[in-house]
Amino acid sequence: MQILTANELLSGATVYLAANGHWQMDIDKARLFGADEQEALDAATASAKASGRLISVETEKAELVDGKVVAQRLRERIRAEGPTAPYGPERQDLGEGDHVSL
Repeated sequence: MQILTANELLSGATVYLAANGHWQMDIDKARLFGADEQEALDAATASAKASGRLISVETEKAELVDGKVVAQRLRERIRAEGPTAPYGPERQDLGEGDHVSL
């Protein structure tokens, strides 16, 4: 099974194509395309790319686990669940001279 994901151009938000044809931020609302729906997935991908509202349109392998859509790739699970570092005052202060290795 596959889902269709993208980033909304104006906000940068990660979005998923839902069964109703609308783009949602909740991965659990993503439409799961079966192996026999490749033509529908291709059409939805082409439509998304032509919309001018979305960037980084991609298909991702996913499965339904206990009623939740779970992406197989770690990168997509991180995109679905949010940032791995907290925002705001609880964020670690590295201080002068400290660095984060890239």
